[in-house]
Amino acid sequence: MGKSLPPVVLVLAGHDPTGGAGIVADSEAIAASGGWAVTVPTALTVQNLQDVQRVIPTDPAVLLAMVDALGELPVAAIKLGLIADEDTLLAVEKVVRRFPGVPVVADPVIKAGGGTELSTPGLCRAYTQRLLPLVDILTPNRYELAQLTPDVQDPDDDTARAVALMSQGCQAILVTATDDSRLGSDSDQQPITHTLHTPETTRQWQWPRLAGQFHGSGCTLASSLAARLAVGERLLTACEQAQHFTWESLSHGYHQGSGQALPQRFFDAYFFTR
Repeated sequence: MGKSLPPVVLVLAGHDPTGGAGIVADSEAIAASGGWAVTVPTALTVQNLQDVQRVIPTDPAVLLAMVDALGELPVAAIKLGLIADEDTLLAVEKVVRRFPGVPVVADPVIKAGGGTELSTPGLCRAYTQRLLPLVDILTPNRYELAQLTPDVQDPDDDTARAVALMSQGCQAILVTATDDSRLGSDSDQQPITHTLHTPETTRQWQWPRLAGQFHGSGCTLASSLAARLAVGERLLTACEQAQHFTWESLSHGYHQGSGQALPQRFFDAYFFTR
């Protein structure tokens, strides 16, 4: 008899032709973290390792049809990535509502690593009002956290921003700080601090900062976290394991020319290299 399928993670995210981010990255991270990815693209993108040039949202009817066609695959977690317009957001909301009780991990992709804005203030408002109440854990960087909480005036009060998002119904926020502008000119020597906010507690982890800019680190983290929740880990353990996996993927990453580095998500798979 064949083996049983690993826990299934439904991914709704954009397609990145470089493989560094988007549904390709999600699939790799989920596989390496013990899950099985089923992927529904929310958008196609034209991009390289420098920046995104164009985003083409998926027709919402096609998106919903792709989810329908998955049939009886037992979805154990959902991972959300790039949502490029409000029509797509409404379709994604419909999909998530089909899976009550299934943990939802959302990576709010608002700006590309190269600087191109991938969202708007109106789309951010719709995201917080319609989608956030359905999310179990959100994984923003500090810029994304600020864009989702424009009413919080203090630019350094991440706790107030996290509380504001949890008041919308989101169960937990894992704030990553790789983009932290407060570190100053000696930031290469300072560790990165990631902070988990829940209604009951706050927990922080510190990681050595790696040199260079990386493509797809947020996708890697959120997808690994979704996979660990799918296999049954508790939230705190899943957050810790996903961070460790992401750091190792980045530290083993590929540096191609002057562009952003690509994570190596199968850093521990030596079979074909021996």
